[in-house]
Amino acid sequence: MVAMRYSLLLLSLVALTDASAQNRRFRVAAGGFMHESNSFFAFKTTLADYSIQEAGPGEDLSRQWAKSSSELSGYVAGAAEQGFELVPTLHANATPKGPLTAATFETILTRLLSKVKAAGKLDGILLALHGAMVVESYPHGDAEIVRRFRQQFGPAIPIIVTHDFHANVSPEIVRDSTVLITYKQTPHLDTKDRGVQAARIMGRILRGEVKPVQALVKPPMVYNLIFQNTFAEPLLPIVRDSMELEKNPRVLAASVSGGYQYADVPYMGPTVIVATDNDKALAEREARRLSERLWATRGQIVLRLPGPAQAVREAMKSDKFPVALMDTGDNIGGGSAGDSTFLLDELIRQKATGWVVAIADPEAVKAAVKAGINGVFDMAVGGKTDQMHGKPVRVRGRVRSLHQGDYIETEVRHGGGRYHKLGTAAVIEAEGSTSDLQSLLLLTTLRSSPNSLHQLISCGIYPQRQKILVAKGTIAPRAAYEPVAARIVMVDSPGATAVNPARFRFTRLREKLFGIE
Repeated sequence: MVAMRYSLLLLSLVALTDASAQNRRFRVAAGGFMHESNSFFAFKTTLADYSIQEAGPGEDLSRQWAKSSSELSGYVAGAAEQGFELVPTLHANATPKGPLTAATFETILTRLLSKVKAAGKLDGILLALHGAMVVESYPHGDAEIVRRFRQQFGPAIPIIVTHDFHANVSPEIVRDSTVLITYKQTPHLDTKDRGVQAARIMGRILRGEVKPVQALVKPPMVYNLIFQNTFAEPLLPIVRDSMELEKNPRVLAASVSGGYQYADVPYMGPTVIVATDNDKALAEREARRLSERLWATRGQIVLRLPGPAQAVREAMKSDKFPVALMDTGDNIGGGSAGDSTFLLDELIRQKATGWVVAIADPEAVKAAVKAGINGVFDMAVGGKTDQMHGKPVRVRGRVRSLHQGDYIETEVRHGGGRYHKLGTAAVIEAEGSTSDLQSLLLLTTLRSSPNSLHQLISCGIYPQRQKILVAKGTIAPRAAYEPVAARIVMVDSPGATAVNPARFRFTRLREKLFGIE
């Protein structure tokens, strides 16, 4: 009888211990270090290019993150839903540009690791990484970040990583992460959803409900950025397929990424990653199947686009306006200069009217500020970063307005960002404008990806009143421009983000890839 009571007491203690483990509040650190690095851009990315949010006295990162629609805001919402404590640490982000210097990479990564280590006892880590970071010393910077985290925190702690759709995923980062999830949509409208998904999986891991395993498959191809609109063929049905696959209770995440073609790195190109609950065979089978679907679209992704001169001619002949011309060679969100002049030159040369072009040119902004509102403006603008983006083009006109350059996007747009900066900005009304039809040049101090119409509206430019809108991007601006544009034309323009891979020389690819001749 005594032995029986002792056994019952032990069982009760075990039950209490298990219940305590189930009920205790888990702690998960969250942070990010992001960059989309263009191997062909003339200038490296340095610490000065980065905006860094860091936890500290008076800095409530959770509250800041929750205001946006990014994966970080998804972490916050998902943690609240799952009932674990989220410990924000540091988030660093910079506008796409050239590869990071080794010093920049080491400085930020050291700060991030230090913040996470200082967070105390942790049960998990959520990392927001872009997936296309290139560093002087590491072709796949994101993989090195996760390797360092795994080295620092050991094999047992779950590390869940979220990536951009344009990630170039290597086998090493899949090996060192517990689950890797990529955005499903381009334009990136699902960033918050992916953050929530990551937090939900983390919650299930911490409660002992699932044991993730992952499989990666990379088809030997370049999926040209022109065709990475996931709201249209040929990617739309494949993305829908990945969503359907996640309805299988054994599948935790199914990610199809398009890759980033401006990074000259070994694992450049599209990727499929499937994470399952302890079913490696299922993960491998479904990853191969989705990869084969990508490979089967080769005949649908042949590049046929007008050059700048033809695109401007077509826009001028249109019977419906505005026509939006996507300056793909100067895709700021893809790591370009923001001061390409090929389309501006054609608009002036062909005497087009009612156009809008934004050019990043701090020198021209200073000249406009000096001239003052209504002052005469006459100078060569743009084409000052390097030799890839055209020559400076002379623009004559008057300074219509000057602006501080900060604006807010309240809708869910590409990337989910809310707060944006142009730096000091000036609007020039070009020669030949009339009261009813103005040709407008927006000069900015900072490069700013045109993911929001408020880039223009905040400076007194109403896109729907114009005839031709030039947006320095490829797919990202669509969410903003489709509601107002009668037609969107992709332009095969030169530059650091030219969509034709034949314009570049790749030296580090792992193998010959379809799409690079």
